[in-house]
Amino acid sequence: MDVAAIEAVIPHRHPFRFVDEIVAIVPGVSATGRYAITGEEWYLKGHFPGNPIVPGVVMVEALAQTAALCALTHPDHAGKFGVFAAIDDTRFTRIVRPGDVLTLNVTMDRLRGRLGRCSAEIRVGDEVAVRGMLTFGLLEEPPT
Repeated sequence: MDVAAIEAVIPHRHPFRFVDEIVAIVPGVSATGRYAITGEEWYLKGHFPGNPIVPGVVMVEALAQTAALCALTHPDHAGKFGVFAAIDDTRFTRIVRPGDVLTLNVTMDRLRGRLGRCSAEIRVGDEVAVRGMLTFGLLEEPPT
């Protein structure tokens, strides 16, 4: 999936879309995406000047967007809106900097009714940068 296909499924747009492409997907089961850190991202200007490090919350959001793409491409959930319910057992094991390409992997452990839960991991090359569990709600329409 390219950017246009991604944006047809989830509402996130630049500068808050943290998935550049989906390279593999089994709707409702698993997805692998990529997000390249260029060094020009708005959040790097203050985190930290002269020593840019990608914030953990940005990486977790990239995983959440990948999970939403996996869930919302399944026919039972098409057109729904995903929101965080929980972030559990998440560990940050590698600093991510400009020039790194993040490989975003999610595998659904549960996806039925109004809830989903997935195992999520980011790798930079062969190294794990983030690993955790994400739980999300699936709403019929965006919250107001």
